[in-house]
Amino acid sequence: MLSTAAFSLGYDIKEEEVPFELSEHADLATRLAFQLTAQKKEKGGNPAQMAQEIAAAVSADSLKKADLIEKITVQGPYINIFASGKYLEKTVENVVSEKEKYGSGKKTEKILLEHTSANPNGPLHVGHIRNAILGDTLYRILKKAGYDVEAQYYVNDIGRQIAVLSWASSKYPLNRDIKPDYAIVDVYVKANEEIAKDETINEHIEALMKKVESGDKGTIESFTAAVNMAIAGITETLLLMNVKHDKFVRESQFIENGAVWNVIDRLEKTGKTKDADGALVVDLSDYGFEKTLVIRRSNKTSLYTTRDLAYHEWKAPQCDRMIDVFGADHKLISGQLRAALQLLGEKTPEVVIFEFVSLPEGSMSTRRGVFITADELLKQMMDKAYEEIEKRRPEESEGFKKEVAKMVGIGATRYDIIKVSSDKSTVFDWETALDFEKQGAPFIQYAHARAANILAKAEEDGSISAAGINAGFADYALLTEPQETAFIKRIALFEQKIEESAAGLKPHIFAIYARELADDFNQFYRYVPVLNVEDAELKKARLALTFSGKTAIANALSCLGIDAPKSM
Repeated sequence: MLSTAAFSLGYDIKEEEVPFELSEHADLATRLAFQLTAQKKEKGGNPAQMAQEIAAAVSADSLKKADLIEKITVQGPYINIFASGKYLEKTVENVVSEKEKYGSGKKTEKILLEHTSANPNGPLHVGHIRNAILGDTLYRILKKAGYDVEAQYYVNDIGRQIAVLSWASSKYPLNRDIKPDYAIVDVYVKANEEIAKDETINEHIEALMKKVESGDKGTIESFTAAVNMAIAGITETLLLMNVKHDKFVRESQFIENGAVWNVIDRLEKTGKTKDADGALVVDLSDYGFEKTLVIRRSNKTSLYTTRDLAYHEWKAPQCDRMIDVFGADHKLISGQLRAALQLLGEKTPEVVIFEFVSLPEGSMSTRRGVFITADELLKQMMDKAYEEIEKRRPEESEGFKKEVAKMVGIGATRYDIIKVSSDKSTVFDWETALDFEKQGAPFIQYAHARAANILAKAEEDGSISAAGINAGFADYALLTEPQETAFIKRIALFEQKIEESAAGLKPHIFAIYARELADDFNQFYRYVPVLNVEDAELKKARLALTFSGKTAIANALSCLGIDAPKSM
């Protein structure tokens, strides 16, 4: 409609190119006037005048046909759009019909998303949590947007740390009675303490690394055994956080198949490599990097970065896009990785850099053995959630309390991490995370539970049959209360927020939306009676809206990797 109006004024713009944004002055606004003024400056005029001309060019007939729009107004350079009652009715009907599919997009590209990829030398700690939660939430949001996404964990199974781990595993007995990643870190810490006292041990470590890169099967097997133990424990922790990887890709495969040496050979042929005290480095100054990139050590062994280049070359043909999630300490190396791939003429990954999350307790270090594990944090959160559930629902069974405490504790942890933009550092706040009133995931989960409770009571009194709420259940034109229309408009933003989060790779945008969705449901719940309504048709309409709200909230929680309790 707006593109047609612009075309009638002599501007060539497609419908999908019209920019829309949310506005406090309307349901939707567009900066189209700015865009067209900048497009053809020779036409003169200004954005405010342009906005008036476009609005005037929208014919009454086209506005009538667009029955989802009530009216169009102009405020300065902005064109404001107001939704019609038909739009609100259609939104509720869409949710009722589509259910768990509501809000899904239509993207079709294949994406390989790498995240977490923590070194398998011990359990995950708080520093790893943001990577895992950020990566998994991106995975879920991109999937909801329609993309074909595969989550990968890149396993460092042959580097120096793994050589130390292999040496330690042969020297110290592993405790088989504890979680395997804890058994691994115990011997890893002991090994580093011994190496600090006797540096000659490093010679044994280097010898092991050379044996692996030369294909020595016995050494490779010892590396693999240690790594498998650590990965088993790490995977257990990730699953507790509702984080799942589709594929674990091992570094060693790129040594075994010769891909690493192929990368080194091709980089040498670019003429951009040079010797640096026996090591081979790449000059990336043409790409803005003063620091050279080491791709082969002086002892002729490869580095993590070299193998990472081979990994990305392997991934590239399998997808349309590659996305890597890295901590801020990888900002330089990720930039150099992209530059080296460009030098080789290869596809480069999109990189999501996140700042670190910390606890008031202080810093963490796996090598020194002084760190707070992800397991400890999650247990604390579940214990604190249990205390809250105990206060609120003392009459419930122990099984109920534990189940809900797990949902709430894990959900609170995930939400407190993901609600903050990845480019900002954050300190994990226990109290805010477990806020049932407004700030944390429990607030959103509680809104879902409230909606579920209303619907359960409606089934008991016969207002909802066994068939449930399906298409054509009620007359949605009856939903005219301010809290009802505000809630419906918020529900209608679901897909837009998914697309916005997916396009910018910024899941915090959707996390904030989920909280706003719960807030609008609570306003509806507080001021609009549902079960105690004498008008049977109005009651059905409000039950349908309750169902729509519950569905939208559940879908939103699913996109955030958070469980949706039916009772809290």
